[in-house]
Amino acid sequence: MKIGDKAPEFRLPGVDGKTHALSALKGAKATIVVFSCNHCPYVVMNEDRLIAAAKDYAAKGVAMAAINANDAAGYPDDSFERMKERAAQKRFPFPYLRDESQDAARAYGATHTPHLFVFDKDLKLAYTGSVDDDNNYKTRKTAEKLYLRDALDDLVAGRPVRTPETHAIGCTIKWK
Repeated sequence: MKIGDKAPEFRLPGVDGKTHALSALKGAKATIVVFSCNHCPYVVMNEDRLIAAAKDYAAKGVAMAAINANDAAGYPDDSFERMKERAAQKRFPFPYLRDESQDAARAYGATHTPHLFVFDKDLKLAYTGSVDDDNNYKTRKTAEKLYLRDALDDLVAGRPVRTPETHAIGCTIKWK
């Protein structure tokens, strides 16, 4: 996807037992779609930051969904049952969805976990990339550049995103 592209629609099962569509998840000012999983250490190191961002920005009109498209046959930790366990354990304040066909991941052009796609109020891509500039799970530090939060601040204020694209760093999506 390129900046300005319209978000591809999806209908995916969530760990909550419901089917979720992008149109129903759309936020008033911004919508975050993050390709995620259970096993990748880059995802694990960013989960608390994603949870905090979802909570901090919900009242400001921002919605979020996480999608796991990894091949569960090759990576059993990414099975739907394990997704349910992970979401309950971490108390995700957003839907955690299963993309078994991997069609959503392909439509978005997702390459890594985590890989963020942040859309404006019209569901046009405004930011894609990493959560922040702290991308080493072995030597975790305090992030200096908060890409996701900066993008959300810009969108909530009605401004263009100052840094619309960064490199998504993490584990590659495990394709079938």
